[in-house]
Amino acid sequence: MDDQVQISKTERVMAAPGMIEGRTRRTDRAEAAQGTAVIEEDRPFWPAVRRGFLRRCPHCGEGRLFDGYLKVNDSCPACGEVLKHHRADDGPAYLTILVVGHIMAFVMHFVWVQFRPEPLVFATLLTVFSVGLSLWLLPRFKGAIVGIQWSRRMHGFGGHRD
Repeated sequence: MDDQVQISKTERVMAAPGMIEGRTRRTDRAEAAQGTAVIEEDRPFWPAVRRGFLRRCPHCGEGRLFDGYLKVNDSCPACGEVLKHHRADDGPAYLTILVVGHIMAFVMHFVWVQFRPEPLVFATLLTVFSVGLSLWLLPRFKGAIVGIQWSRRMHGFGGHRD
């Protein structure tokens, strides 16, 4: 039992003497057993997030990420990287609500303490500012999430099914 590390009843991994076994995915083990495992080069995380936030292709940073306000292009017009695999779902909306809510809480407190505006003027200004900030942030957060998914090879960006 010295040369084996038991992970579970169904998974048993052989370890070389004196080495610690790292956990890998089952598909990687199957590929390794067949000798067909391919080591994929890491994609840069922060540049991909920054490019996505700027609404550019996470791969090249040149092509437009969106075809319209929130519709992601099927592929990058500049480098041809396939982008149709993204699964941003509700993440950008949740992030937008979180960030706008925190910013607005500070703005509401500061404006009320410093200026004491009329309630209708105050509500109108806060509404306009909230909607404007939300509309500005939403596509940027969606681009950042697509960039994260691309850099981590999630949802088909790595050439395999998840």
